[in-house]
Amino acid sequence: MNVLLITFSFPPVGGVGVLRALSLARYLPEADIRVDVLSARNAPAVGKDPTLLQQVPTSVRIHRCWTLDLPFAVRKGLKRLVSNFRSAPAHATTGVNTKHGKGNFLKRIIGDILLPDPQVFWLPFAIFNARRIVRQRNIDVVLITVPPFSSVRLATMLRKWFPQLPIVVDFRDEWLSTTLDLVSFNNNERARSVATKAESEAVRDASAVVLVTEAARQELTGRYPDVDPAKFRYIANGYETRASEAQVERPAGEHVLLTYIGSVYGSTDPGSFVEAVLALPADLRRRLKLRFIGHVETDALRETLGRLGETLELKGFVPRAEALRALEETDYLLLITHDRINVSAKFYDYVSGSRPIVAAVNPGGDVRRLLEQTGTGYWADSSKPAEITALLTRILSGPTTTLERNEAEIAKFHRRALAGQYAELLRELAGKA
Repeated sequence: MNVLLITFSFPPVGGVGVLRALSLARYLPEADIRVDVLSARNAPAVGKDPTLLQQVPTSVRIHRCWTLDLPFAVRKGLKRLVSNFRSAPAHATTGVNTKHGKGNFLKRIIGDILLPDPQVFWLPFAIFNARRIVRQRNIDVVLITVPPFSSVRLATMLRKWFPQLPIVVDFRDEWLSTTLDLVSFNNNERARSVATKAESEAVRDASAVVLVTEAARQELTGRYPDVDPAKFRYIANGYETRASEAQVERPAGEHVLLTYIGSVYGSTDPGSFVEAVLALPADLRRRLKLRFIGHVETDALRETLGRLGETLELKGFVPRAEALRALEETDYLLLITHDRINVSAKFYDYVSGSRPIVAAVNPGGDVRRLLEQTGTGYWADSSKPAEITALLTRILSGPTTTLERNEAEIAKFHRRALAGQYAELLRELAGKA
């Protein structure tokens, strides 16, 4: 069977956003599935990690096409410019924020062009190349993984050209109920209308829609009651076996180290966590050291973290191998998420390690459920700084209750096992075509 995997970002682009596509390219060939990958040649990225390409089998053919998307640094600078306009002080005499109006106008103009997201300009290049690859490589199934969410339009575009071709849309994040509000550059009514239309058409035209959390599957099943619930499938994100599973012994010292891996952005806003840390008694706070490894999305978020002073060690993007080493060279793994539905990819890296997780989470979300299911961490409500302070006090005051890790449950989230589930789905769809 021949599968075309369409993913905007792919190694050597680094970051957690490429890992699901990478794992499918790595493990699907073990199920006797030939994989072609179509990605953007110049996809913006927080950083590059060429070592990830070493995991791709030589049998996988990678096709790259151009996109008109701006480089990562330019896009972030533009977003910062708009934010600065929006946050400018009121005029001294009139009390009217004149720059605020300009900022809103600028944001609206840019936002209305970049719908559903800034990667929309990839679509003409992607559809041209996807049609060519489907024909030339005798593709049996197309798998489109998102975000960027504009890529869902490829399902509808391909359906017009290939009415019988099985197409899978793979949502790494739920869109309309969470990501659109928490993360998107533009979430006004027009943006929501465009997103709603794009998603509903993709659901209509896809042969299957895969979600990475059970909560997201239930969300879409409820959103589209007239669609056969069997169209919506749950295949989780996962982790890789590390080069060395040996636990690194942390030397006893005056500090208790909590390490956070990954980007800091809307759904991982550390504001309530920072409030909780600042509320600690002085003697306990002196014992705490927080290490953040990864990209901080905005200046405002960086300023929020900066309130932690000497408690904070702030590092930028590092190659994945270095980030994984940091998971063992710590006392606890710090997780912050306000998201009710989505589960970040790094969560599974955390779960697979030997260190306990300290989490500030949405208590009604899948992260809390998975923490309890796997027995890998302690949690507090991310919206209640007092609860987080109480949890940190327990951690810093002495030994906590020993966690009962459920290794059988943890093993279910290995990426090889999850790729096996995907292989079964792809064969099922190809058999129906």
